[in-house]
Amino acid sequence: MMNGVCRFYNAILVCLLVVVSAFSQPVDTLLTLPSGFQSVVFAEAVGRARHLTVRSNGDVYVALRKAKNGKGVVALRDSDGDHVADQISYFGDFVGTGIEIYHNHIYFGADTAVVRYALMDDALLPNPSPEVIIAGLPDQRQHRAKPLAFDDQGNLYLNIGAPSNACQEELRTPGSPGMDPCPQLQRQGTIWVFSAEKPNQTLQQDGKRYISGIRHCVAVAWNPLTGLLYGVQHGRDQLHSLWPDYYTEQDNAGLPAEEFLLFRRGSEYGWPYCYYDSRQDKKVLAPEYGGDGNKIGRCDQYEDPIMTFPAHWAPNDLHFYTGNQFPPRYRGGAFIAFHGSWNRAPEPQRGYKVMFVPFNGELPTGEKEIFADGFSGNSPIFSPREAKYRPMGLAESPDGSLYISDSTQGKIWKVIY
Repeated sequence: MMNGVCRFYNAILVCLLVVVSAFSQPVDTLLTLPSGFQSVVFAEAVGRARHLTVRSNGDVYVALRKAKNGKGVVALRDSDGDHVADQISYFGDFVGTGIEIYHNHIYFGADTAVVRYALMDDALLPNPSPEVIIAGLPDQRQHRAKPLAFDDQGNLYLNIGAPSNACQEELRTPGSPGMDPCPQLQRQGTIWVFSAEKPNQTLQQDGKRYISGIRHCVAVAWNPLTGLLYGVQHGRDQLHSLWPDYYTEQDNAGLPAEEFLLFRRGSEYGWPYCYYDSRQDKKVLAPEYGGDGNKIGRCDQYEDPIMTFPAHWAPNDLHFYTGNQFPPRYRGGAFIAFHGSWNRAPEPQRGYKVMFVPFNGELPTGEKEIFADGFSGNSPIFSPREAKYRPMGLAESPDGSLYISDSTQGKIWKVIY
């Protein structure tokens, strides 16, 4: 009997040692998270991090906005299971935002092309020679990011943002009317669909318009549990500075809403002609097209959001949780990374957090809630430059943990339940 008791307590001791080993690195205390969650700093100073993706073996790949060590992607591996990257390498001659793993390739959304790198067995670094999947994408100073997503039918969805605030005749000029129709919608302000694996495609020859009328959707994701595409778009700026007769500084800080959208093929969402006013709970006509803050005009013909968020929070990534590590209420729900505002002055800037939206089927159920906060450090802040960190990308580990990237100092957190 004594031997049986000893074996029992030895087993308990072994389990405790495994748990202690797993968290031998100090738990990060910067982020505030719901009860039961904790964050570990997976890596620091990796570069100007944008989106990130995770391989089935746990390797993490992060797109960079600016080259580091002359390269545009950082690859990270935790080889000893302590939730901290101990192998860090760089590859790729392109910089950009979009990055996803699909059919054993790393797809990278550079500013003017989509390329892919073949993963090689269990090597951390892929084949260094990229294959061009989509070439000739428009280069532009505003909204140049090319985020991408994949469905389960061999399709690649690519956002091409609008290169303006509201398609004005004179860019960001007070009182300048909007071009009508907006010529930018021929190529931009649109999500296009391509073949995921056909090389050397072009927008003109191979792209098929999926939806249109969005200003810029850096946060775009396919939900594998519903088989639908979603996005959270950046709303327009400068209502007060461009149209002071209709909007106060306080109006500017609170308008327009950031829109969480369900994308159905062929739908139109209203940019640049309209914006969503969450105070009135409706789309209203933009001042560039004859609006005064109240007129609806043509805006009743466009799709409404499935949920809204406060103005100028800058949604920069969207991820639908499919794992089992987090409590069951999180499965199927959406995590959204908000990069933080610049256009609320002289009011304090807002955002700089990760939100969670519970889902039931195709649509949200219940209220949006703060999941991770504390990135900006100081409170209040009046400029993005004052923010210590800015959450940018989201990705799920095979074990169900959630990675969050920071674009300011290149920090990567791993959030564990």
